[in-house]
Amino acid sequence: MSDPSQRVLTERRGPILVVTINRPEAKNAFDDESSIAMSAAMDLLDNEDELFVGIITGAGGNFSAGADLKAVAKGGPRAKIARGGFGIMKRPPRKPVIAAVEGYAVGGGFEMCLACDLIVAARDAKLGLPEVRHNVVAIGGGLFRLPRRMPYHLAMELALTGSFKEAAFFERHGVVNRLAEPGKALEEAIKLAETLLVNGPTALAASKEIVFQSLNWQDEEGWAKQMPIAQRALDSEDRREGLKAFAEKRKPVWKGR
Repeated sequence: MSDPSQRVLTERRGPILVVTINRPEAKNAFDDESSIAMSAAMDLLDNEDELFVGIITGAGGNFSAGADLKAVAKGGPRAKIARGGFGIMKRPPRKPVIAAVEGYAVGGGFEMCLACDLIVAARDAKLGLPEVRHNVVAIGGGLFRLPRRMPYHLAMELALTGSFKEAAFFERHGVVNRLAEPGKALEEAIKLAETLLVNGPTALAASKEIVFQSLNWQDEEGWAKQMPIAQRALDSEDRREGLKAFAEKRKPVWKGR
């Protein structure tokens, strides 16, 4: 069994934070310790100005098999985490996060992908919501996020059959952004993250947050509610630097503040 303190690993690659779910012996299934560690990693991404984008991946050839059902079967109180299940599902970070998927991302593992902003998946990766097979309900956001991102009847088929589909199916229907060759999902996710890094980091965070929050807004609300979120970027050093760099015909030097 992996050391509880090593359930989730973080690595800084410049302004990119790579977060690795590290329970390969359990196909990266989540127990309470894993969820607490993931929440801490998301807090790190949000709280460090020098970090602009996060990537979540899994060790040992799988993204995540979802909840650790053996831990659930033991009963007892579960950890209460402000960010929700798996330390991310209810309240993802305000900065962009990319899921880099190899192997299986099923159940809560798939719901964690849906809590991310972009998904890169290996061609042979398999994703799905198998909870109904065990008379369990997918309550990590998948049942309302998935039908917002793909046709209703296809989302319903996945929810009611519990079947897995390969990444190409989800790419074809707009859920997966990019496909990668097997073993290359993280590499492709880093390339995708690098395309974001040319942009102002405070504007990236504000844009991500407005899109995330807007799903709960009516149009009239959106005009008012977007402004407090956007204001941090509009008032930032990075905005001034972006405009100055444009005027001076040079690349901007971002600071994340």
